[in-house]
Amino acid sequence: MDRTTSRRQNKVAEEIAHQAGIFLARTVKAGGSLVTVTHASIAPDLKRVTIFVSVLPKSREEDMLVSLKRLRTDFHDFLKEKTVLRNVPTVDFALDIGEENRQRIDELTRR
Repeated sequence: MDRTTSRRQNKVAEEIAHQAGIFLARTVKAGGSLVTVTHASIAPDLKRVTIFVSVLPKSREEDMLVSLKRLRTDFHDFLKEKTVLRNVPTVDFALDIGEENRQRIDELTRR
């Protein structure tokens, strides 16, 4: 935990990331793609959360991101139902570029 992130922020972000994984497994028809929730980042006021995902194959990233953005309201409703959060944050999805960078570094170090 870094100094700018409170314990509550971390707990809420972890729970939302966990619920996002469950939601995507049940909801998203990946059609041969693999969608993985890598983490969630929540605003200090707990009003906005960004869920980061990685998508394989890479060629399907943009299409999958568009699909996920269409599901934001459904996921928000899912969170209302499955968590004890009084105020469910506004949800957004984004590609985890950091994960791609880590994979690329792994690739390069194996050579």
